[in-house]
Amino acid sequence: MKTSVILLLAILFAWPDGRVAATALTYSMAPHERACFYTQASREGEKIGFYFAVQAGGSFDIDYEVTGPAGNRILNGRKERQGDFIFSAKQPGEHAFCFSNTMSTFSQKTIDLDISSENEFTVLKATAEQHVKGLDDSVGNLNGALNGIQRMQKYFRTRENRHFDTVKSTQARIFWFGGGEVALVVLAGLLEVFVIEKLLNGNRTVNVVF
Repeated sequence: MKTSVILLLAILFAWPDGRVAATALTYSMAPHERACFYTQASREGEKIGFYFAVQAGGSFDIDYEVTGPAGNRILNGRKERQGDFIFSAKQPGEHAFCFSNTMSTFSQKTIDLDISSENEFTVLKATAEQHVKGLDDSVGNLNGALNGIQRMQKYFRTRENRHFDTVKSTQARIFWFGGGEVALVVLAGLLEVFVIEKLLNGNRTVNVVF
């Protein structure tokens, strides 16, 4: 009994297709670019998680669209800064997650993207479901908690980037506003000197006595 549990544990941690298959990456989108990413749903009803956040560029917004294997639209949005969704696959097959930066003329966008899909341990379930059921549930709960922590970290990083960008924008505005004020003061001073000089030259008279 003990040997079989150890064997099942070894299979559990060595099995290449885990309970949740996930893809996380950071992607830079050029202006007017449209980029798509794909994941495969192995069965109907499979849970698919989709998270994205714009980390840098422009107004931190992006257009997105999620479509199913038949080309049917599942999710879509315009000028969104971030999103976190979980949906069930209506049918097995390839799902597309597309982003569009066509509304930006000059701004390049940096996007954090995370796509995950649940996959059952079919081999383990068929061989020894009773032995690993509790462990499988624990691993699933642990994985969900870790994913939640990762999402929270990404959320805070996104907010930090946006706040830093706001600070830089504010500093630039203060600099240019201060420079403009100095330029106006200097211009006003020069104009005042010019006007006074003209007035003094206009009032000067010369008296000649013979």
